[in-house]
Amino acid sequence: MAHFNQNFLDSIERDLPSHLSMEDFIAYSNKPLRLSIRVNTLKISSDNFIDLMTQKGWHFDPIPWCKDGFWVTLNQDIQLGNTIEHLQGLFYIQEASSMLPPTALFDVITNEGLQNASCDNIVLDMASAPGSKTTQIAALMHNQGLLVANEYSASRVKVLHANVARMGVANCALTHFDARVFGEYMFETFDSILLDAPCSGEGTIRKDPDALKNWDNNDAKGIVETQKALIESAFLALKVGGSLVYSTCALSRQENQDVCHHLRTLYGEAVEFVSLTELFPQAEKACTEEGFLHVWPQLYDSEGFFVAKIRKHVSVERQLPEPRKQKNFPFTPAKTKQVEELAQYFKESFSINLPEDAQVMVRDLEFWLFPTPVMPLIGKMRFQRIGIKLADALKKGYKVRHEAVLALSSPTRFELNDEQAKDFLMGRDISLQERVKPQGEVIVSYANNPLGVAKHLGNKLKNNLPRDLVKDKIALYQ
Repeated sequence: MAHFNQNFLDSIERDLPSHLSMEDFIAYSNKPLRLSIRVNTLKISSDNFIDLMTQKGWHFDPIPWCKDGFWVTLNQDIQLGNTIEHLQGLFYIQEASSMLPPTALFDVITNEGLQNASCDNIVLDMASAPGSKTTQIAALMHNQGLLVANEYSASRVKVLHANVARMGVANCALTHFDARVFGEYMFETFDSILLDAPCSGEGTIRKDPDALKNWDNNDAKGIVETQKALIESAFLALKVGGSLVYSTCALSRQENQDVCHHLRTLYGEAVEFVSLTELFPQAEKACTEEGFLHVWPQLYDSEGFFVAKIRKHVSVERQLPEPRKQKNFPFTPAKTKQVEELAQYFKESFSINLPEDAQVMVRDLEFWLFPTPVMPLIGKMRFQRIGIKLADALKKGYKVRHEAVLALSSPTRFELNDEQAKDFLMGRDISLQERVKPQGEVIVSYANNPLGVAKHLGNKLKNNLPRDLVKDKIALYQ
């Protein structure tokens, strides 16, 4: 049962549209959320995933604003986060409403924004962790272009990277800043920006009944100043003609509509509010007079959410002079011979073709694959991590890295059954029934998707899963 205080209820009553009732708001806020997931199309199509999981007792209901999002019901009680399919990145457990902002950013339903999947586009996710929207954006970009994923909290950057790697994202560069610096450091750099702003979290009460037990409007007022500073920074970092999506899981006007109007007050006709009325069927039920989506829990039986799309029409004045270039970048481009040897190793060992326009960089004995559009940005700000680590150089040859296997497609894999896949993810070696000629390094897979690398010794597969990914418990369907 959700715990409301009277101040919160009074605030909701002021902002709730006249055609919606407080009784319905309270009733839906006390209902448990429907379980929802998003299929990771970087690894598997939604149709193939549905075919795979229907056999395991899953039932799917499509989420109207995300073509790869589904409400799911299961035949048995099972921890989805411990399933093989989740650990190998075939799906992300994501609340349905949180799938709205990336959909709005790319106008997926109308196809207006599919140009954003080009090889040159640069997208910024200003507040990324844990990575649900970041990995959704990467899938919509088809791993093309560059996705800069920023997270202010140091403890959450590690979680963000783990999810990016698990989902096979290859076009991402991670940063760790207060996002207010982007307007200064990356002035008019990005084609598209998502600002899922820190907020009071009023819309999350169905997930956490105690979320609003001590709600105080004065706390929200402090958050609003941060939100205004962040949206100003985002607008400065946006290219002319680019699109910015501002979203929160708050319900009040002051954290939502008022923040967007603040931006228009500052920059006038440079700011266009883009209507989201036709973003998906029945979107108009949630639309404000400006065309923003203000999703109340009772509208779609979901969490509360707010989404606004803003387009930048003309350039605006830079607030500060361009910062000095960052020095001491530790990577250098790999030599042509090194790239050729590395490409040969991936081709011969795993049937993986490195991208023809691959930007292979080297640091000490490490080889990395950088998204090409990141190169002009080197020196403008400090990156925590760029692209994916391909391999380490050995005295003779190379040693492939786990994240490269998850992100780069290979048609040749050693397929495991349920029990073998479980054992592999628990760090165990896999015994083979027949002794055959050793094959060296092989990619092991489940449901025709990679799990990692093992060394084929003839009578067993020696487990090479990174120790930090080894699980104590794996959930199998009965």
